[in-house]
Amino acid sequence: MTKYLLGRLGQSAVVLVIVSLVIFGLVHLLPGSPAKAELGIKATPQAIAAFNRLNGFDKPLWVQYWVYVDHLFHGNLGFSYDENAPVTQLFMARFPKSMLLVGLSLVVAVVLAIPLGVYQAVRRNGVGDYMLTGASFGLYSFPTFWLGFVLIALLSVSLHLFPPTAPSGNSVFAILADWRGLVLPVMTLALVSVAAFSRYMRSSMIDALAQDYIRTARAKGLSERAVLMVHALRNSLIPMATMIGLSLPSILGGALVTEQVYNYPGVGLLFFDAAGRSDFPVLLGLTLVGAVGVVIGNLVADIAYVTLDPRIRY
Repeated sequence: MTKYLLGRLGQSAVVLVIVSLVIFGLVHLLPGSPAKAELGIKATPQAIAAFNRLNGFDKPLWVQYWVYVDHLFHGNLGFSYDENAPVTQLFMARFPKSMLLVGLSLVVAVVLAIPLGVYQAVRRNGVGDYMLTGASFGLYSFPTFWLGFVLIALLSVSLHLFPPTAPSGNSVFAILADWRGLVLPVMTLALVSVAAFSRYMRSSMIDALAQDYIRTARAKGLSERAVLMVHALRNSLIPMATMIGLSLPSILGGALVTEQVYNYPGVGLLFFDAAGRSDFPVLLGLTLVGAVGVVIGNLVADIAYVTLDPRIRY
């Protein structure tokens, strides 16, 4: 197991190095130059030269990359001249709110998807299975922004059950205080994930029910409930750890769109606003953080998988 974990850590480190090289290259591919991208096309040569000296863009590329990596290790993601604040500071102010939205939606998705997948596996090829399959395919094919607009039109405009915009508090506790405003954003993210997770859970459960140990358990006289809950469900849950880790990029992408639709004050809305005003340091810094988060999420999923299933260690 130690050898496996060391190998996965090494692979993750290589991926992070490649990601840092890509982001560093994008900095130098900004329109005109990094200086003109920040100062504008009307910037004087003196201002451009001063900007390059201040940020080290007048040095060789390998020196610039070394300085860039050193800044990353010290938590420096760049400086936003539009916001007049470090990107790290902007990110940290929004990050807890985004984690609240993503975490709640993930919990809701898993809690709903597992019983739905089990039901479909037990009642496969039945009316309920076909209906839930159709609903899953429909939800999975919906663009996130479109699903958000549909929920707003139905549950907010027509039925007046929930507000059409998310809470705008300055802290996680302030957002939680207005829980009704969180329902639609969480529902938008969760429904798409439920569609994917339930299909995966159904396949995993059908696989488990076809194994020899299930037939043995039934032959011993165990009740069907015990066979399903104790034997089949426990083993079919193991692949869900990988599924959750692999779905992290799509969840983060959906969160970006969801935050913009509901005006939720998280990292996704910060990224969207930065794209609208061409705030490249914020865009590149958040892109790097997102890539690192995806790599770490997949690494954690692999570690959880190898911990839960001893067969993987061999």
